Amino acid sequence: MHAMQYEFTLPTDYDMGVIRSRVARVGHLLDDWEGLGIKTYVLRERGVHGSPVNQYGPFYLWNTAEGMNRFLWGGAFQGPVDDFGRPAVRQWTGLAFEEGAATGSAPGFALRRRQAVPDGVELAAFMAETAAETARLAAEDGAVLAAAAVDTHAWEVVHFSLWEHAAPERDGDLFQVLHLSAPGRDRLTRGRQW
Repeated sequence: MHAMQYEFTLPTDYDMGVIRSRVARVGHLLDDWEGLGIKTYVLRERGVHGSPVNQYGPFYLWNTAEGMNRFLWGGAFQGPVDDFGRPAVRQWTGLAFEEGAATGSAPGFALRRRQAVPDGVELAAFMAETAAETARLAAEDGAVLAAAAVDTHAWEVVHFSLWEHAAPERDGDLFQVLHLSAPGRDRLTRGRQW
């Protein structure tokens, strides 16, 4: 599993209805993308659910690097680049994935939390605990799914979860989910990824 996200931070007076209309128009285009586990079309709106910014930040879990590369280099990614500029695309190696207690529900919210891997920790134990935390999060009431992945260049873990309703109070960035494309969700490997 590969995790990927890019973000477009928009002006404070930006009409977020433009993003909602865009997703309504094009969101379905990845509903059958080969190699894609899930893509969440998510946004944060300034002043809503505590967000300090207007931001559009799709988050992906890929089953294959080929599917991800075909998206990035095969032309599909050029649309957002043309409309908003070329963003930094963050990528993480998968650590864990779990279906949630509310797995059959449509997600309304996504929670993303970034966590530095502290210096001096025993890496195997830290990553095993991260995988266990993913399972605990997925078991919570209202959780649709949970995933964790690591960037070994920056030594940062990203925790990403989808929720039927607003996520429980916890640290992280809360996004509204506009659309979920999940052509390969059933092929995402459950549990820890090693």
